[in-house]
Amino acid sequence: MSELYPLKFDNVLKEKVWGGSALVTRYNKKPSTSTSIGESWEISAIAENQSVISNGFLAGNNIEELIEVYMGDITGDSIYEKFGNEFPLLIKFIEAREDLSIQVHPGNKLARERHNAYGKTEMWYILESEKGSKIYTGFNDGVTREMYQETLSKGNLADLLNVESVVAGDIFFTPAGRVHAIGAGTVLVEIQQTSDITYRIFDWNRKTSGKEKRELHIDLALDAIDFTATGKNKIRKDPVLNKTENLVSCEFFNTNIIRFDSPVKKEYFLIDSFVVYICIEGEFQILWDDAREIVKKGETVLLPAMIKEVLLKPVGEAQLLEIFINS
Repeated sequence: MSELYPLKFDNVLKEKVWGGSALVTRYNKKPSTSTSIGESWEISAIAENQSVISNGFLAGNNIEELIEVYMGDITGDSIYEKFGNEFPLLIKFIEAREDLSIQVHPGNKLARERHNAYGKTEMWYILESEKGSKIYTGFNDGVTREMYQETLSKGNLADLLNVESVVAGDIFFTPAGRVHAIGAGTVLVEIQQTSDITYRIFDWNRKTSGKEKRELHIDLALDAIDFTATGKNKIRKDPVLNKTENLVSCEFFNTNIIRFDSPVKKEYFLIDSFVVYICIEGEFQILWDDAREIVKKGETVLLPAMIKEVLLKPVGEAQLLEIFINS
């Protein structure tokens, strides 16, 4: 039997002024009395927010300690050579009861120069949306740097943005530099580079509980913005039963969706990468060697790179996101 096994982690809940209670009540997150939970960090290597293993004999160790011991057996040899003990992705669930700030993230070059950190390219998979929910993503065609600065100074930045209606199953890919905001009434999964750098541009004049306006990063954002990132950005790929469908493939991550009602055998001999499973509907089991792990809706599991064969067995019908890095 393999020494390593599919790993679960304690989720870290983050209170946000725009958060709600859906992650706790509908996605199996740990209990909280707060009704303003905006994020659940599922797998994180961010300093001060290192994910801690919750299952098996490795329970209690954080993800950096895990990789320090098992190295490429966890992440894949080529990924370990590039990132060392730092896990390269940050996985979150997000609930927006209100509109999030309009923001942008720097790319790798700018983030390295300013913060000695990675940039942030990300994607969203929409789990729930209320009627009228929307995503702000990129500019309308023809917006210049000068138009942007003038409109921002008047408090009308949203007028320049591409706005798209959203329903469950929609996908949005947001490279670093693309201005964006999650709209109210949305629950989603966010998959991103390991980075916590956000330049907040406009926050709808919202105030914190201390009645102060939240900090903006207008000057820092200016050089990070890609004014050519315009137009429609929504991806729609409805899953085909018992087939793996690709949603997003980029240099930082590859994300597939699997909807299945019968066992699915997965083989990973051709990739040199860990695999993350996120259960978004139903429940399934991971079977490997002579062992099994149950994964319920809202749970995230890290499959170490050394495990190359598993059988995914649904309870009824299930849906999951499958994430790895193309090596």
